[in-house]
Amino acid sequence: MGSLSGRAFDFKIFLRILSYTKPYRSLFYGTLGLTILIAILSPIRPWLVQFTLDHYIIKPDAHRLLQMTLVMFALLLSEAVLQFFDTYLANLLGQCVIKDMRVQLYKHLLNFKLTYFDNTPIGTLVTRAISDIQTIADVFSQGFLEILGDVLKLLVIITVMFVSDWRLTLISLSTIPVLLVATYIFKNAIKSAFQQVRTQVARLNAFVQEHISGMSIVQIFNREEAEYKKFVSINAAHKAANIKSIWHYSVFFPVVEILSSISIGLLIWVGAKEVLSDKFTIGSIIAFIMYINLLFRPIRQLADRFNTLQMGIVSSERVFKILDTQEVIENKGQLTANNIAGNIEFKKVDFAYQNDTYVLKNISFQVKQGETLALVGATGSGKSSIINLLNRFYEYNSGEILIDGNSIRAYELGSLRQNIGVVLQDVFLFSDSIANNISLNNPSITIEQIEFAAKQVGADNFIKSFPNGYQHKVMERGATLSVGQRQLISFIRAYVYDPKILILDEATSSIDTESELLIQKATEILTKNRTSIIIAHRLSTIQNADRILVLEHGNIIESGTHAELIALNGQYKKLLELQFSEQPV
Repeated sequence: MGSLSGRAFDFKIFLRILSYTKPYRSLFYGTLGLTILIAILSPIRPWLVQFTLDHYIIKPDAHRLLQMTLVMFALLLSEAVLQFFDTYLANLLGQCVIKDMRVQLYKHLLNFKLTYFDNTPIGTLVTRAISDIQTIADVFSQGFLEILGDVLKLLVIITVMFVSDWRLTLISLSTIPVLLVATYIFKNAIKSAFQQVRTQVARLNAFVQEHISGMSIVQIFNREEAEYKKFVSINAAHKAANIKSIWHYSVFFPVVEILSSISIGLLIWVGAKEVLSDKFTIGSIIAFIMYINLLFRPIRQLADRFNTLQMGIVSSERVFKILDTQEVIENKGQLTANNIAGNIEFKKVDFAYQNDTYVLKNISFQVKQGETLALVGATGSGKSSIINLLNRFYEYNSGEILIDGNSIRAYELGSLRQNIGVVLQDVFLFSDSIANNISLNNPSITIEQIEFAAKQVGADNFIKSFPNGYQHKVMERGATLSVGQRQLISFIRAYVYDPKILILDEATSSIDTESELLIQKATEILTKNRTSIIIAHRLSTIQNADRILVLEHGNIIESGTHAELIALNGQYKKLLELQFSEQPV
């Protein structure tokens, strides 16, 4: 889909939005019916006023006047009730639609490759899922249905005016051409302004989200003042975009009021002369003044509502662009991984995150059931890429990855990931209880299972030291816990899910000795009788691994046991000597 700029209206996108109303047809048609009914009722009041003035006030008839007053009161009350239900149902329809759309968008995002999130600012996605979808609700509450109602009102009112008196109608409509030109200019100007507002909102959201998440980096490197200046600049652009849109409204609405007043002035000036010569009645002049007010109000609102509709279309286009993005891992596998033994094989695997810049080149190795494989190498050597591919977070470019002799693409994706446990170096904890962070709100995992796993891992004591124990609320990302405590919670999480294959980013370089001992004990428990791949940071922790791979620039340069690699006197031994330069090898 192309951009909306340069086009007055994208009917295909509008029809796609309307398709979301299918589950709510009765609500949609009920709102539509109320809108049409209100439009038909709108010119009745002026006609009643004219009739009452000409028949029961000019020629006094108190009894009939009371009756007509009661009729007008009943009509006003009916219009108010109908307007209430119309507004309520239109907003209800809009909220139902965006609820479904937001659920669909979030479900779609859950299946994206991590590459998409690597290349898309999180703040932009938040804007799409929250602000842009909220704007789509206005298509129903303030856009399409209201535009339809306003157009119907105009047609009904103009028809009634011509039927009543064509001469007074022409006088009343004399300023309409000027109003239409002003409305067209306003529509184009406000459309451009609104597009700038949405762009600046996305920039602001992206900046705030990224910098609040990375506040520790900002403060560590003393970047507060520089980042503050950037924020001031972005916020100023956001303010300028909003003020520009406000300025257009500030000009347009007074112009409409002036033109409306000119029409009324002309009507009174011409009509007064005709009343004196008995060509028109006072009632008809008053009625036409009311018609003018009824006429100019929807015309004034039409421009605003059409732009509301267009902003809904613009927001929809952005949301649909994500929904139409097929950055998803194909899930066509039929095999279940619940009964896998855990034999892993990489066969000549090549992988690049972007274009042809390969981070893994011709990678081949095997891990048999129950064995522990350690990956060693400098940052950027390809260790994390291997575990990302095994979990199918990314798709490899060529070669094959097998589990128990079957391609990982042959397994149903959810089943595959459920049986591969991952303990990452950077542990992510949600703003929730420790128990829920361990179970991830899985109802099949009981608190008893969690407590048993914590005791096995050796984390039960530190969890119970908190005021509410396992129900203790941790802050976002586990900010109030130490690195070691977060690591232990991730070990418990892996333990309760009982995966057939364990992938462990063995990060012990930033924790205290006591936590390191607990993590080493937890590692032994988790890897026992389970196929395991460990990314090694401290080489002393992997000396008992069944096999060690040394990676460099995406290639396996050495392979063997700890003793074999020492005897080889190659890169592994250099890394070991470098890491333990103060200790004998």
